[in-house]
Amino acid sequence: MSEAKSTPENPWPVRTVARKLLDWINRLGDVWVEGQVTQLNARSSTAFLTLRDPSVDMSMSITCNAGMIRELQLTEGSRVVVHGKISFYPNRGTLSLRADEIRAVGIGELLARIERLRKLLHAEGLFDPRRKRRPPFLPNKIGLVTGRASAAERDVLTNARNRWPAAHFRVINVAVQGPMAVTQVITALSTLDRDPECDVIIVARGGGSVEDLLPFSDEALCRAVSACRTPVLSAIGHEPDTPLVDHVADVRCSTPTDAGKRVVPDVAEESERVRQMRDRGRRALHGWVDRERKLLDALRSRPVLSDPYGPLERRAEEVNRLREQGRRAVTQRLDREDVHLSGTKARLTTLGPAATLARGYAVVQLVTPDGPDGVLRSVTDAPSGTQLRVRVVDGAVQATVTSAEGGGTDDA
Repeated sequence: MSEAKSTPENPWPVRTVARKLLDWINRLGDVWVEGQVTQLNARSSTAFLTLRDPSVDMSMSITCNAGMIRELQLTEGSRVVVHGKISFYPNRGTLSLRADEIRAVGIGELLARIERLRKLLHAEGLFDPRRKRRPPFLPNKIGLVTGRASAAERDVLTNARNRWPAAHFRVINVAVQGPMAVTQVITALSTLDRDPECDVIIVARGGGSVEDLLPFSDEALCRAVSACRTPVLSAIGHEPDTPLVDHVADVRCSTPTDAGKRVVPDVAEESERVRQMRDRGRRALHGWVDRERKLLDALRSRPVLSDPYGPLERRAEEVNRLREQGRRAVTQRLDREDVHLSGTKARLTTLGPAATLARGYAVVQLVTPDGPDGVLRSVTDAPSGTQLRVRVVDGAVQATVTSAEGGGTDDA
């Protein structure tokens, strides 16, 4: 029959809770655990050490035979795989892993794990160049995560301030190797990423062995760098060193010195560039002004602007000339027509009967009651016994033939 559930009215005593914990822990059985060794104490036959998770702030106590520690020559910071069984001590209420086998994680195994992690992160797209951000040209404040009083810190600060004396830094000193490195670097990154004045973050460390640089290939640190909203520059070790953080960071710098040179521009180079651009701008402006001045001079030199009344006067003269030519042409035409009319009039006058009568001549047609009787060429041709009278009425010649006896008349 199971025990009643604990309540405020019927609480369990400490021994009951301790016994239940012991039962649950015993069910766990033996386990394999990986971690990093810290706080090693192997002075007696039993060794006590702390096994820490390098990615998070968690650890557990380990007890084992001191001979295993001496055989493997373990030191603080060693990576190990431990096999044992969890033990609960009810009297103290503590847990401990009783180890019966310890295996050191060699460099080959560590490198193989890093390579597997590299492939995993690459498959997830954390190395994709398209997700990398360009650092600002001139950051307002530069965050620096590095070891305390380290050569890396000195190199970054010295080179950056030599290039840009007004560069402003916020430095956070952390452990850059050992079991505390990953946790402290992640905390520092989070702090600087939340700082609104911090425009770029540099993670810097000097050179070292593969074991020394292991924290910068940790999965948790790589994901923390990828999650930063602020651009991150990685400056870990020397040129041949390529921890995974270098691939995840927005910019990889070969050394801390390179990071100090790349995070800010060179004030001398920028001053020279500004001077050159100012000169180019001045030349461009002068060239533009000269072209516009020449254009204005060309426009002013055109006749329409230099002598605006000249074309009007020339057109007026042309109009006057054409009008005079038209007047002369009309006058000449009128004169010709007048001469022609005068000639025609003269011919008509010459051929008219009045002119003929004026010269003493006339053409008379004799008309008798029986009809025309031909042209009377002279008076002698008139019939005998007739009398001829000729007169001009309204320019027309009228001839009257009268009989000698004063009988009838014939008009022509």
